[in-house]
Amino acid sequence: MIELSNITKSYRMGDQVVTALKGVSLKIEDGDFVAIMGPSGSGKSTLAHILGLLDVPTEGAYRLNGREVSGLSEDELAVLRREEIGFIFQQFNLLPRINALENVALPLLYSAPESDQSYSMKLLERVGLGPRSHHRPNELSGGQQQRVAIARALVNRPRMILADEPTGNLDSKSEKEILGILEELNQSGITIIVVTHEEEVGASAKRLIRMRDGVVQSDVRQSPLSSDPRETKPPLSPPRFRFRDVIEHLSQGYRTLAGNKIRTALSMLGILIGVAAVIAMLALGNGAQKAIADQLSSLGSNLITLRAGAMRIGGVFQEAGATTRITLEDVAAINAQIPSVKEASGSVTGRAQVTFKNKNWSTGVQGAAPPYARIHAAVPEQGRFFNDDETRARARVAVIGMTVVRQLFGESNPIGEQIKINKVAFQIIGVLPEKGSTGWRDQDDILIIPITTAMHRLLGKLYVDSVDIEAKSAELTNTVQDSVRELMESRKRIPESMKGEAFDIRNMADIQAALTESSKTMSALLASIAAISLLVGGIGIMNIMLVSVTERTKEIGLRKAIGARRFDILMQFLAESVVVSGIGGIAGIILGWLITLALSSLTGWNTTISPESVFLAFFFSAFIGMLFGIYPARKASLLHPIDALRYE
Repeated sequence: MIELSNITKSYRMGDQVVTALKGVSLKIEDGDFVAIMGPSGSGKSTLAHILGLLDVPTEGAYRLNGREVSGLSEDELAVLRREEIGFIFQQFNLLPRINALENVALPLLYSAPESDQSYSMKLLERVGLGPRSHHRPNELSGGQQQRVAIARALVNRPRMILADEPTGNLDSKSEKEILGILEELNQSGITIIVVTHEEEVGASAKRLIRMRDGVVQSDVRQSPLSSDPRETKPPLSPPRFRFRDVIEHLSQGYRTLAGNKIRTALSMLGILIGVAAVIAMLALGNGAQKAIADQLSSLGSNLITLRAGAMRIGGVFQEAGATTRITLEDVAAINAQIPSVKEASGSVTGRAQVTFKNKNWSTGVQGAAPPYARIHAAVPEQGRFFNDDETRARARVAVIGMTVVRQLFGESNPIGEQIKINKVAFQIIGVLPEKGSTGWRDQDDILIIPITTAMHRLLGKLYVDSVDIEAKSAELTNTVQDSVRELMESRKRIPESMKGEAFDIRNMADIQAALTESSKTMSALLASIAAISLLVGGIGIMNIMLVSVTERTKEIGLRKAIGARRFDILMQFLAESVVVSGIGGIAGIILGWLITLALSSLTGWNTTISPESVFLAFFFSAFIGMLFGIYPARKASLLHPIDALRYE
């Protein structure tokens, strides 16, 4: 089974080279029970580590079942260990956060296509610990822990058991029980190699090898070797990716992190704050975009506004409209001569003192045509808007905003009441829908009267201040814009050198797009600033995982001894990073939602949480956890198994 030829092992300690083994050669047959004894420093433990494929010789050849293994890679050695060898350690090396049954089944994570809990339970019953299967190591005695370690060594059905001082930490009763189990295993055909310093253990072996100063001092056969052939074990299936492994890594990662709750919570804090900030900032940005869209929707994406511009005459800018005043005849010409125009409506503005009984209020007055109500979403909620007949008759009727209603009428119904605007009597026929404030402007502090009434009876204007022009479709707005400019420049006989300055024409679709784009930019800026805390959280995860690698170095060594490859260790620690960032991300989503609700209720701001922002924040946090977990995980995967097992 095993053949060693001139095995040498040297270690460098500072400037000195220490040779632990000096040309050791020996053969161990299948089914033998070998005890290796010797004083401290004799090289017996080093020989055991090489036999168990935990260490590689400096020189010499090692053949296992006819296969040369000294030149195999670490992952190839890991696969060979899990198929051929079971380990029993002096310190038991049980994982403290899982129970006895799970400790026994641990090697199956790296070998079996499916986890066979029933076979693990049979092994525990075989070593007399069936009733204690769900107890954790700290709830078991030393002898019971060693029995769990023996069951774990058997779970992959190895051909050889390598025990390093298996009775060194046990009382005499437990020592006899463990020796009895080892003898029973040997009788079943399993090769047993025991490293010990106790004569009782050496006396119970079939073959006793004594070592001193790195060489075999004696090799004595104490009992004949059994010739019963052992049943050949079929080779295990080659390792492959299994979704079960991911679930198991995540589960073990959660348990490990739950064992250090305060430290884990602190490492999650950065991710939690980052995700919450990203969600809250994106909610504010989305709310702002929606508010802008709602406020501009009343204007319509196919609305164009025409105003008189300021022309430069003799190098001096003239007052806006001084030479290009827009009249009602111009509005009629736009309606009649441009086919793409659905409707054009002029308006004039000013301010006036409004009185009702003993109350008065200074407000904005706007003269408009009947289409104004539809174009600007100003159809009264109470009463009605004035019509074409009233406009032609210069009727003294008015519709008023809610701010004016509150100032003059309080809770009373203003419909049908008479008010005076600059001492001219008007009848209220409607109340405008409430639109709220935007910045410094109160959209409800307004009073609208027919444009002809405003021009000839109240404000004394012979021209209009602006014209609202609605295109028949949004696709025609640019065409209408050019046609309106061309028509007005023709009607006002604008010189070629002054064209482009005479009229100010604005496309509401462009304004809406610009405001929306600005809002998106601000949202992205806020989210980017919030994402910085995610990076800080990632650094915290890296720090905590580096500490975890240091604390669990012996655990890493154990996992490699029972068959874990570098990829398995890498995935385990990456899974723990993802658990930290994932739980932190979920908590951050909840906190971000609460912050958004608080901002919305306390400040009245528009906030909208989109599913996209939630997924973005969560998956970005998971990506941060994985990204910053790669270095600690890789550091863990590169540890040499024997160095990790010796780590203190």
